[in-house]
Amino acid sequence: TAGLRRGGVLLGILVLPLSVPVLIFAAAAMDAASMHLPADGYLAVLGALLAGSATLSPFATAAALRISVQ
Repeated sequence: TAGLRRGGVLLGILVLPLSVPVLIFAAAAMDAASMHLPADGYLAVLGALLAGSATLSPFATAAALRISVQ
C-alpha cells in the first residue's frame, strides 16, 4: 500500500499540466461571455481538447490495463 500512496502523488503531478489549459480556456470563455464578447474561439479550443481527449483516452486506458496486468 505504500507504493500506492506515492503513485497517487505522481499521478496528480502528471495530470495537472493536462488540466490547466482546460481551466484557462474555460475561465476565459466565461469571462468573455460575462462581458458580452464573443466566446466562440475559446469554446472551439475547448471542443478541440474534448475531441482529442475522447479520441486518445481508449488507447491510454488500454495501455494502463496492459501495464497493470503485467
